[in-house]
Amino acid sequence: MGFRQQSETLAQRANFLRESLQKSQSITEQMVSTLGSFDQRLSNLESAMRPTQVRTHGIRIAHENIDKIIKSSDIIIAQFDLSRQAEAKILKGPHGDLDSYLEAMDLLKKNVSFFSKNKNTNNRSDGALTHANGLLAKAVIMLEDEFKLLLASCSIPVEPDHLFECLPNTLRSASGSNGQTGDSNGNIAVYTIPTLIPPKILPLLRVLAKHLFQAGCQEQCSQIYRECRVPVLEQTLKKLGVEKCSKEDVQKMQWAVLESKIGNWIHFMCIAVKLLFAGERTVCDQIFEGINSLREQCFAEVTANSVATLLSFGDAVAKNKGSPEKLFVLLDMYEVMRELKPEIEVIFGAKVSTDSTNVLISASNLTKNLARTALETFDDFEEAVEKDASKTAVQDGTVHPLTSYVINYVKFLFDYQSTLKQLFHEFETEDESNSQLATITMRIMQALQTNLEGKSKQYKDPSLTLLFLMNNMHYMVRSVRRSEAKDFLGDDWVQRHRRIVQQNANQYKRVAWSKILQSLTIQAATSSTSGDGSPSSGVSRSTVKQRFRSFNMQFDELYKRQIQWNVPDLELRESLKLSIAEILLPAYRSFIKRFGSIVNNGRSPHKYMKYTPEDLDRMLGDFFEGKASNEQKQ
Repeated sequence: MGFRQQSETLAQRANFLRESLQKSQSITEQMVSTLGSFDQRLSNLESAMRPTQVRTHGIRIAHENIDKIIKSSDIIIAQFDLSRQAEAKILKGPHGDLDSYLEAMDLLKKNVSFFSKNKNTNNRSDGALTHANGLLAKAVIMLEDEFKLLLASCSIPVEPDHLFECLPNTLRSASGSNGQTGDSNGNIAVYTIPTLIPPKILPLLRVLAKHLFQAGCQEQCSQIYRECRVPVLEQTLKKLGVEKCSKEDVQKMQWAVLESKIGNWIHFMCIAVKLLFAGERTVCDQIFEGINSLREQCFAEVTANSVATLLSFGDAVAKNKGSPEKLFVLLDMYEVMRELKPEIEVIFGAKVSTDSTNVLISASNLTKNLARTALETFDDFEEAVEKDASKTAVQDGTVHPLTSYVINYVKFLFDYQSTLKQLFHEFETEDESNSQLATITMRIMQALQTNLEGKSKQYKDPSLTLLFLMNNMHYMVRSVRRSEAKDFLGDDWVQRHRRIVQQNANQYKRVAWSKILQSLTIQAATSSTSGDGSPSSGVSRSTVKQRFRSFNMQFDELYKRQIQWNVPDLELRESLKLSIAEILLPAYRSFIKRFGSIVNNGRSPHKYMKYTPEDLDRMLGDFFEGKASNEQKQ
């Protein structure tokens, strides 16, 4: 028998009871009237009338019981009426009118409670209870479907352009970002968390989640949320360019490719943490407000795969030391992980979820691994500088590529001062970390100097060896003086190496020019001049001619070679030329003054006195310009 038929049968029985009660009441009233007319006789027949009083009292008790039954029936009928009303609303579903639907569910719950309490007093309640429980279970399933439909309809991947619009102006170009959270003026960069779900939908989702939780559907609710939100977050990151890379993938990449991917990863980490994960955290907090366990579980499950993908690339890079150039991208990665640490702890800091705890541990481990690999790369760089065995020789004695590379490397290091100090602090005490950068810089510079001394021995010309050392040492000193490295190396280091530069320059002049100067010298014992300046007869013409020929030949050779040599620093170059002129020109003028007349009085004097002092001065201006042989002056 159906729910409606049960209700009608119960109503018929209640009407029958009412009619019986009315008839009984009429009979009772007639009996009382009859007894009243014989009042006089009743007094004489008191003993005979006592059974009639008993029967009248019994009838009244029966009437009272019948009235109670009728009232109970009215209550049951009312519950059946409420059940019919609730059933009609439930069958319409929650989509059209969620408030009415939820009210109907509350009515059903009350009916279930009522029929459960009256289960033993009315056999008809068993069927009603079964029906109400079944309808309530169906209502919960429909509520789950509505939660899934509504959440899925508004869960859409975020386009990269929209994410870039949420970045601070200074970080909207992926190629120009290094993960910094402030601009050049020191202002704090503001990230605008994107709207992942329309605000008008969130209250509905919150109500649905609350009722599902109250209905004991925590696992179903979590599953629905995970199925809707996980692919959306993963697709958003994929659209952005995030991809999972293994250690083997990273090892196979060319450096230029890897460097570009690392730059993108730094940008992606900022976007993921500050925008996407922060946005998902906001959505979870609002939908599961007041349901802490469900809120943390859903957030952790939704973000787990995306976090793992991002961190896996960082781990793969950290496990491959690679070349010294990698140090700076490692420092960039370490820096962004340090900067994101507070936000990661806020977003994933709940202890109720194992997944959230794992994220914190993984992020912390990545930061430490990056620091450790950076330090190892740092140590390897120092060793590589000292042992660099490249056969690349600079033929003109200019600054070696290794020198400029190392100095630029050191300059870059000082751009990362705060990061390096923090990195050293990971493994050292605070005092040790503050002095560590200075110590390492000193060692790197010494390693470079040692290597350059070895490379200088490749030159066959000793004077070019000294010019090479002078150029490179001067480049080191000048670069240190113009950078923050001076604060770490100190004035003593600068002054000591400036003296080395001057020593190299002086030794160069002695080695390169001492022989040619000797050709301009004739022992006083074999020569003297008369009062008019003419040479004494003690010096033969052939000796003077031979000295002029020797000078011309040596100078031509020096000129031919040393105009190809290079002193790149203008100030140093001009200073060196001037110092050469100061020793060469006076000696040459003196020699011409003493012995020039000897060759001038003979045949073809230009063959011997080939250059005037002015010619030499002009030609010295061509020295150390790094000219190719086809540019040499004839």
